[in-house]
Amino acid sequence: MTTLPPATLFGMLALALLWSALFSAVEAARHLPTDDEGEASALPTLPSQALVLGAALGKCLVLGLACLLGQRHAGEQGFWLAGSGAAVALLVLAEYLPRRMARRHSSACRNLGAHLLKLPAMLLQPLACLLDGCARLLLRPFRRAPQATHLQAEQDDGFDEDDIAPPPRSRLSEGLQALERVTVQDILIPRNEIDGVNLDDPIALISTQLHASQRTRLPVFHADINQIEAVLNVKLVQHLLAAGTLTHDSLLAACHDPYFIPETTPLQLQLLNFHKQQRRLAIVVDEYGDVLGIVTLEDILEEIVGEFEDEQSPDNPHIEAQPDGRFVIGGPASLREINRCLGWHLPCDGGPKTLNGLVTEALESIPETAVCLKVGRYRLEILETEDNCVSKVLAWTLGR
Repeated sequence: MTTLPPATLFGMLALALLWSALFSAVEAARHLPTDDEGEASALPTLPSQALVLGAALGKCLVLGLACLLGQRHAGEQGFWLAGSGAAVALLVLAEYLPRRMARRHSSACRNLGAHLLKLPAMLLQPLACLLDGCARLLLRPFRRAPQATHLQAEQDDGFDEDDIAPPPRSRLSEGLQALERVTVQDILIPRNEIDGVNLDDPIALISTQLHASQRTRLPVFHADINQIEAVLNVKLVQHLLAAGTLTHDSLLAACHDPYFIPETTPLQLQLLNFHKQQRRLAIVVDEYGDVLGIVTLEDILEEIVGEFEDEQSPDNPHIEAQPDGRFVIGGPASLREINRCLGWHLPCDGGPKTLNGLVTEALESIPETAVCLKVGRYRLEILETEDNCVSKVLAWTLGR
C-alpha cells in the first residue's frame, strides 16, 4: 500500500467514499415508503446486516486511506489533519447526504441498490450474520429472562405483591403507539398456519378446500409455500364452486399478483401502503426471500380496535378457559393475542412471539412436562410437548 502512487490512493479513497454513501442510502431507503410500491415489491430485498457492514467497511477504508495520504505528505500532523477531514467528509457525504437523498428518492435508491449491490450484499452477508450473532451474544447477559422451576406447591415469597400489572393506560394511545413500535413480524400469521391453495392438487381437492375455507383471500402456490405465485379472491369463484365447474384456468383468472413486504415493516407504514396499493393481504418475507407468513389489513386494524373492547374474552381457538379460572393455552398461540384476549402483559416486544418460544427461551432447552415458569405475575405449567415444541400450557395469574 505504501508503494502505490498518490493518484491511485486518491482514486481508491473516492471509490470507498462512493461505496459507503451508496450502502448508507440503500439501507435508509429500505425503511421508507417507495414512490412506486408495485415496482418495488418485485425487487429483491437486500439484508440489512450486509448493508450496514458494507457502509462501515467503506468508512473504515476512507479513514485509513486519508490518514495514509496525510502521513505520507506531512508526517504526524498530516495524519491527524487528514483523519479529521475524512471524518467530516464521511459525516456529510456518507451519512447525512445519502439519507436525505433516500427520503426524497426512495424508489430510485432501492432500484440502484437492487442492481448494483445485490452481489456485494450476498458476499458480505455471511460475515455480517457472524458479527450480528456476536452482538447478540454480548447482549444476552443483560436480557431479563423468566425463571424456570420444577413444579411444586406455590408459596407466597413476600415479593409477589409488588409484581403487579402495569397501571391501565389510555386504550386509544395504546392502539396508536402500537402502530409505531410494532412490525408486521409481530402480528403475522405464521407460514405453518397459512391456508393456501396448492396448484399441484387435483381441482376436486381444491374445490373442497375453498368450500370449507373461512377466508376471502388465499395465497396460491406450487408445492411449496415459498413459491407463491398469486393471491386468490375466493368471492370471484363462488359461482363456479356452486356449479361445480371450477378449473385451474378459471382459478388463476380470479387471482392477482402477490404483494411482498419485508418482515421489519412498521405497522404504521404498512397501513399506509395497504391504502396506497389498494391491497388487503401481503406476503411477509425475511432477508433471504423466504416466506415467514401473511399479514392482512384486518390484522393491523385489530391491533387498534382490539384495545377498545370493554371486556377481555378468551375468544381464541388456542385458549381454553378452565372452571377454576386458569387457562389451557396452545404453544403456537401468539403472545400478543394472549395479552389481548386475557388482558395480560406477557413480554412480546423484541423477543419470542409465541408461547412456545417464550418457554423455550426461558429454559434454553427442549422443555419437559412438570415444569413451571414464573413470568412476572404469571405462572406457566407445561402440560404437553410434541415434536420438540410445547403444545399445551396451563397458565394462570398469582392469587388464583
